[in-house]
Amino acid sequence: MIPRPQGREQPLCKSGAVSTHLPPLNNLRWVVIGLIFCATLVSYIDRQTVSVMAPVLCKDLSMTNTQYGAVGSCFLFAYALSMWLWGGVFDKVGSRIGYTLAISIWSVAEVAHSAVTGILSLGFLRGLLGIGEAGNWPGATRTIAAWFSNKERALGMGIANAGASFGPALAAPLIIWLQISVGWRATFVLTGLLGVLWLWAWISIYPKSMEKESQESQEYQTGNEESEHTEGSKSGNHDLLIPWRNLLRRKEVWGIILARFFGDPIWWLYLNWLPKYLSDVRHFSMKQIGASAWAPFLAAGVGALLGGWLSGYLMTRGWSVNHSRKSAILFATALLPAGVAAAYVDSPITALACIAITLFAFQFWVSNVQTLASDLLPVGAVGSIAGFAGTAAGLGAMIFTFTTGWVVDRFSYTPILITAGLLAPIATGVLFMLIGKVRRLDIAPEHIT
Repeated sequence: MIPRPQGREQPLCKSGAVSTHLPPLNNLRWVVIGLIFCATLVSYIDRQTVSVMAPVLCKDLSMTNTQYGAVGSCFLFAYALSMWLWGGVFDKVGSRIGYTLAISIWSVAEVAHSAVTGILSLGFLRGLLGIGEAGNWPGATRTIAAWFSNKERALGMGIANAGASFGPALAAPLIIWLQISVGWRATFVLTGLLGVLWLWAWISIYPKSMEKESQESQEYQTGNEESEHTEGSKSGNHDLLIPWRNLLRRKEVWGIILARFFGDPIWWLYLNWLPKYLSDVRHFSMKQIGASAWAPFLAAGVGALLGGWLSGYLMTRGWSVNHSRKSAILFATALLPAGVAAAYVDSPITALACIAITLFAFQFWVSNVQTLASDLLPVGAVGSIAGFAGTAAGLGAMIFTFTTGWVVDRFSYTPILITAGLLAPIATGVLFMLIGKVRRLDIAPEHIT
């Protein structure tokens, strides 16, 4: 067994030679997760350009709430259907090539938004953006599973999820400042260029082949998962591809998929509709939206980091993976319905505080739910399951996003906020019922035992 690299020692290759082209492995994995955090942050800035500027775009393009909901659904439809494909892509070509393809597509789409002339062209480009951005979460989940030990994976996923929270928090003031300064068309160009900068850093740093990726990352894994006796790497199938039909026969896999289907619409509600809600219901100006809409997403970022940290901390205190993950998920589930109160309070500040609690709890929740795939399955299957779960999440969010526009045009935001509050206990209940005890599943590449 190769011990974990210490101090400034260089990681050993399988041949026993010293690898000198990369930082020490215990440092490189934090560089990798830092890049994934930045990729997630950029993706959420790019997708938020439309929602943050929604009051302006709806006016300039003459969109109703229902039409705006339909445009959001174009993104989510493409996002959902593409995610399961990206899971297979990342499992086959590795993280370096997978992320390069995904970010290239979404950056081109983001820049092209500057040329939209109406609802049809906007809907088409939102779909193209969704195709590219669908690669981020399968890629993040697979990469974290490869580079991090069991006790640290939830923290790694929490760091990645923090990008999904700090991105929207940064997007609100940044995009409104750009829109006021250079107009909404130039704003799309400038935000699209962020992905190009990230891509340069990724290509410069990440290992150049799947073989190298596997060697470098698994040397760390081998020395840090001694207590995981049923780990895929110990059974000899850690990096082998497992057919989807084998995975989908397991109720535990369906537990993750259905939990994301019911739970993720909560996040997408506020991601797509918070600026419109503040404008329509609380009568905020664009400057007021820029000054305040970031706060709930900052709380979400804190939730992502704390949620990822807590389950790992509990494991260091002797708790099992099963009790650690479930305790963190239950804590978050209890807080998630707080957003219902936003429909009934008079103060805009109190409403924002209720929404902030909900988004804090959601990221706390999802950081642990997303980690379950790597708790249950070998690395060779994690990208595929993350893709399936992401597809389910996108479909649930698409249905909810379009429904929101229709309900708001005919009634109000109140029924939507109440429904969102009910989705959290449903998602957790389905998850726990199907997943049973969190443990490593024995799923062979060609059969299930």
